[in-house]
Amino acid sequence: MKIFGRCSYKGTNYYGWQKQVDYLSVQATIEEALSKVYNSKIDIVGSGRTDAGTHALKQCFHYVCEREKDLNLLTYSLNKMLPDDIKIISLEVVDDNFHARYSAKRKVYEYHIVLDGKDPFAYEFSYVFPMDFDFVLFKEALLYFKGEHNFQNFTSKEEDEDNFIRTIYMIDVDKTDNLIKVTFEGNGFMRYQIRNMVGSAMSVASKKEEMSFIKNRLDNFQERNIVSYKAPSCGLYLVDVMY
Repeated sequence: MKIFGRCSYKGTNYYGWQKQVDYLSVQATIEEALSKVYNSKIDIVGSGRTDAGTHALKQCFHYVCEREKDLNLLTYSLNKMLPDDIKIISLEVVDDNFHARYSAKRKVYEYHIVLDGKDPFAYEFSYVFPMDFDFVLFKEALLYFKGEHNFQNFTSKEEDEDNFIRTIYMIDVDKTDNLIKVTFEGNGFMRYQIRNMVGSAMSVASKKEEMSFIKNRLDNFQERNIVSYKAPSCGLYLVDVMY
């Protein structure tokens, strides 16, 4: 039997989603709780990784089990067992052919920026940015990333993995008072891609770089020249996974 789950978490205290030796991860924490309930080892497969300190409003996963359980009761039990910064939203039975990662069609992320010299209530959930910032330039720079592009200079992914072509269907930039929310919807995002895109756009908005900095590195099929502007993980949220 294959079970599909949705969860949310505050990523501050975790070394990312994926389990790693000697580091606390969201995946390992959920697996430990599931294994106790089923009284057998349960391995879960996520829709993708999130970085250390990155948050999720809706991360998705699946696992295989042999015994049928009341999934509403199981959801309740898991939430009693899990720490306060992880919540199981729902569990449901799915077809055996379903895969949390490979069946995903689109993903939605948000990046939050607070324009302030210092904000003790925002630093775990946003990039608190103290420098001068041109919002119009920031938005213009980000919109260069919309569409199908080669993002090899905006990811740390190794060259011998999949190709670097990704499609970003939507980029929305909203500013309310001193809070900026950037929403990305695409067919997939590579390691550090969003953080590098946001960081590069911020380098333009703060007048460290010209707009040509982004133009020259996007769709550049020559020798890799990965950007060095990476926005911190605390401002990044996985919002939704679409199947």
